Amino acid sequence: MSYFNFVRRKRGLCFPGLAVLATSSLLAGCAAVGRLPTLEPGDYQFFRTNDPALAAAVGQDRAFYVEQAHDSLLFLSQPASGTARHFSYPVRRGHHVLLLDRKFDLDVFTIPFKARPPQGPVPVQLNTNFNAALYFGRRLDFYHVNSKQLLNGHQTPQIRTVGLGYGLFTGLGSTIINPDVTNQQTRIAEYEGFVVHAGAAAIYDARIFNLGLAIGADQLLGPDGRSWLYQRKPWFGVLFGLDLN
Repeated sequence: MSYFNFVRRKRGLCFPGLAVLATSSLLAGCAAVGRLPTLEPGDYQFFRTNDPALAAAVGQDRAFYVEQAHDSLLFLSQPASGTARHFSYPVRRGHHVLLLDRKFDLDVFTIPFKARPPQGPVPVQLNTNFNAALYFGRRLDFYHVNSKQLLNGHQTPQIRTVGLGYGLFTGLGSTIINPDVTNQQTRIAEYEGFVVHAGAAAIYDARIFNLGLAIGADQLLGPDGRSWLYQRKPWFGVLFGLDLN
């Protein structure tokens, strides 16, 4: 089916930022972990290229429907005003194009550890108990498309991708409760308390695994919550998940 027959949607313009520029440099330096056999057809934001011919063809437009056809990319623009344009770009060795796809992301993560700042007489704590989180946020997928030469001398498109995200999370977990962290108020020598946590995170998606840096706070359920030193106090941790798709 030709790409002109796909349902096309309008996208907003991409925003500049340090995270976007850093990702552009990462991809241009061939440091992306994820690799794709082909570029999935869909709506993308044109970000940058080192090919003057493609830059001239793109012009002022940034929102495109893009489809890969063998060793070429087919571009279709749908500007808010004016006439739609379409053109084909053959991917050549030594040139690249960087495309951006933005969307919302919903995922489930584990939290391998939480680092808790010192509270009162208790020094820095490292909590490695079970923790899980439901994450919802904004996702930025960057696609770096260039060409590589095969052993037979032919050239084929090479696609590398990396994703960045930022958003909020909430979840459940456990933590060790003892007299030292409750101002000697707990009646039990030691037990695992049930906590509800929430916070914000920045996510890196390498297509194989997802890794994030998080800052959050815990709410200890039960009567010891009133005397728990870390009740609603900030902690720092890591989110981790595997891409099973």
